[in-house]
Amino acid sequence: MSQSKATAPQGFEQIVRDSFAQQGLMSLYGARLIEVGAGRVAIEVALSPALTQQAGYFHGGVLGALADSAGGYASLSLMSVGSAIVTIEYKINFMRPALGPLLRATGEVIRPGKTITVAQMECLSGPVDALVPCAVVQATFMRV
Repeated sequence: MSQSKATAPQGFEQIVRDSFAQQGLMSLYGARLIEVGAGRVAIEVALSPALTQQAGYFHGGVLGALADSAGGYASLSLMSVGSAIVTIEYKINFMRPALGPLLRATGEVIRPGKTITVAQMECLSGPVDALVPCAVVQATFMRV
């Protein structure tokens, strides 16, 4: 993923962390921020029975939600202080079952803007030392 040049506002990391802490869904999933950079955010969650589909893999909705949050926060990190962000759309391509025991979604801004930002996200799953790609996502976010 390549990122366009953009400047993050001072204190962007704390803004992202504070907003993430308010997300009920990420809290319900037990997700945690593992990386917060200017235009790049990574989120992880451990496999639990509450996050699986019928065969025991991570449910596709979990991948979508994690990727959406990673891309949204990557986008928010480049927006002016006081901004909020919503998702306009996203497209997900599942490449293989997300087996666990860990799922990581990394979002990276590829086109920042004052109002509209585009990001790409990658979902990886497996053991922490052998994560493999399981989905790719592209999304558009809007500053509100």
